[in-house]
Amino acid sequence: MADRQYHLKFDGSKAQAVDAYLEYKRIVGEDDGGVMFTPDEYEDYKKRVIPMRMKNRLFTSWSSPTGMDCKMIGPETLCFCKHRYKQHQTDFEDIPTERPIPLPCRGKGCKCISYHYVPLNGGQPVRCTCKHTADEHSEKGPFVCKKGGCTKCTGFKSPFTCGCGSPVHQHTMIVETGDEREGRGHPVGQATPYAAMGGLTGFSSLAEGYMRLDPSGQGAPSQEFLDQEITSTDNPFLRANVHSIKAHQMAKKTSGIKGADDEVFDDITERVSAMRRPGEDDMDYFERRYQERLKAEKAAKRKEVGPNLRQGQRKAITQKPKTPAGRSGTPGK
Repeated sequence: MADRQYHLKFDGSKAQAVDAYLEYKRIVGEDDGGVMFTPDEYEDYKKRVIPMRMKNRLFTSWSSPTGMDCKMIGPETLCFCKHRYKQHQTDFEDIPTERPIPLPCRGKGCKCISYHYVPLNGGQPVRCTCKHTADEHSEKGPFVCKKGGCTKCTGFKSPFTCGCGSPVHQHTMIVETGDEREGRGHPVGQATPYAAMGGLTGFSSLAEGYMRLDPSGQGAPSQEFLDQEITSTDNPFLRANVHSIKAHQMAKKTSGIKGADDEVFDDITERVSAMRRPGEDDMDYFERRYQERLKAEKAAKRKEVGPNLRQGQRKAITQKPKTPAGRSGTPGK
């Protein structure tokens, strides 16, 4: 194959055809059964399905015990039954009243009665306590193991711990309407005509919950956290840009600086340390920065222990004077 090289060139009309096909697949999904609609059928489909989809969209997420959405389900996210989310029923003319809302699989011969997410450990599948993977379990709850000789498995239960700190079996699949999701204080994004969007509301939805800074994840950091001074223990990106960050802060406070005690100078130590010394090469610079960081860490540990108590030393125990035997009252009386 190495000697065969193909150079494909497309003009503007061909690129538009590719974009139109991608738009078609995002809207129709698996509803055409693998055979593309004719232009008239496609227009009828959009008139019938898109208003219903935008009105009755369901948001699907895999949530931790604290209510954080650790995984937002999208069209390509795999289910326990090995089919993708877009291969399940996600469009409803009337939203079911039962909770949780079932999303049965439409795959041929699949017994899955509702979508169920199974996390991955990196790129590897997680295993049940019976040592077998999810692929070796039944696609129908309680997901009993189908492996020959495995008789003790009563249902898939993995000891794998999610990035949020909770094990898999403590997570819950949530399928909810837009009103229910807003009631939980989570974002719903903008209405979309695309099929099986699940819980995806933007680019941030692709990140895991503990990394997501919107209300569906761990949330945005506090202003106090954002305004804290830059030290030698911070991210190298912050330390490399400490001068430009400080220049921006000082530009905003040019007329309001009160003196050397102003909070804008709180990180002056780090700013001075980040500057190169005359005749200092790269190795000397990084070694000096490393030693300063170790010194700062030791000082922080001593501060945590207390000003009057050093590490490695025991605190003296003060003893009260003893009362002479056989006598009561205060000594000396």
